Amino acid sequence: MIPSYTPTKRRLIKGALSTFALAGLTVATAAPAVAAAPSGNTGQAGVYVALGDSMASGPLIPDITGPIGCGRSTHNYAHELKARIDPAAFRDVTCSGASTKHMTESQDTSVLGQSTGTVPPQFDALSADTTLVTMTIGGNDTGLVGVAQDCVRVDPTAKPCKDDYTEGGVDKVAERVKEFEPKLSAVLDGIRQRSPNARVVLTGYGLYIKPGGCWPTQPVLPVDADYLQASVNLMNGVIERQAAAHGATYVDLVGPSQGHDTCQSSSKRWIEGYVPTNLAAPLHPNRSGEENYARIIGDRIGA
Repeated sequence: MIPSYTPTKRRLIKGALSTFALAGLTVATAAPAVAAAPSGNTGQAGVYVALGDSMASGPLIPDITGPIGCGRSTHNYAHELKARIDPAAFRDVTCSGASTKHMTESQDTSVLGQSTGTVPPQFDALSADTTLVTMTIGGNDTGLVGVAQDCVRVDPTAKPCKDDYTEGGVDKVAERVKEFEPKLSAVLDGIRQRSPNARVVLTGYGLYIKPGGCWPTQPVLPVDADYLQASVNLMNGVIERQAAAHGATYVDLVGPSQGHDTCQSSSKRWIEGYVPTNLAAPLHPNRSGEENYARIIGDRIGA
């Protein structure tokens, strides 16, 4: 059985989420309205569409734009890349909680358990004249954030969560990653059908925790830290393989993230830990991370 959260885990994760969500909402309320991205030709070349989940949307990074439940930031990597390439049109439909099915199905969104409405399928943003598509997807299909939450251990002598996820010789997370691969393949086919002339760029997920972890800075045991990152890397392998199979560009974020994982100081980390020290969601990129992801993606595609 996969373990349920203990009261300590609930307080740690939900407390951090509540505090930073409220802070993010306050910033969003006080900030001036963000102008909508141009939808027509402005004299520049290209139509850029950003697809993906919360790693791409940048939840709780000021300022918020778009549907509140999507946690979309004006400083996510798509907006930062847009500023660099200056396309004629830009459509960012990234949304927290999105999985592969939300490319073709509408998505119900929420904030702190409260419904915030429904957003259209992300593929609705694609068109025949789209020239660039970026996408980060898979974390919700494989449930890796939930796995990371299950792996919280405040007692260094506790049973590793890896034992629960690999009980009976079957790696439950690896099985989810395996199930994700044909879903990603279908998504890439769908992008090509809708935007046949677009350059498609898939990112992997970054380095969340260094080898051996850093308990108690991040409350996961060394063996679980390695298991969690290995699971991320396994998913990245699927993304890279499917990108190659569909003529898309894969952008690795693990290598460039060395020295910027959750074990690092607040000023060095690109991804926040269980209790964020910068305005960002727990276990998600902060503004520095999103800015650097945009730089890495831009360099990779020659923008």
